[in-house]
Amino acid sequence: MPSELQYVELDIPIEVIWDFIRDENNWAPLVPGYISHEKINDRQITWEFTSEIGIMKKKVRLLIDIKEWNEPARVCFDLKRSNEKYIGEGYFEAKALNINKTGVTGFLEINASGPMGSLANSLFKKAIQKSDEEVSVAITSKLEEFKRR
Repeated sequence: MPSELQYVELDIPIEVIWDFIRDENNWAPLVPGYISHEKINDRQITWEFTSEIGIMKKKVRLLIDIKEWNEPARVCFDLKRSNEKYIGEGYFEAKALNINKTGVTGFLEINASGPMGSLANSLFKKAIQKSDEEVSVAITSKLEEFKRR
């Protein structure tokens, strides 16, 4: 199963990070290929984006199902597609290192199944790594702006 773990230390208080994370409108548009998102309820968000896997470009619609929300430390979620029960999972953790510095960890794992599952998983591995790096940079930049408010 392709997965990616990202860790970054930010010179931002943990409260500012959670004020940002609390509202999906702050971070959902930062995913490469973003098209739209919709909050269904406090535990579910749909997310639509264009994904490039190798030479293929595909519109993807996911349901983010939040399994755990322990502010200000951890959010865990499952990713699902309408025609599949489970496609992946992930989490976001934050730990105050001091009053103005926070360690942030993000993890994402995707598991494609079916006849093309093994091929898709090998393509996902590279795509997840590239996407996670781009998202990490974008969120860090947005958090710096958010901190100055």
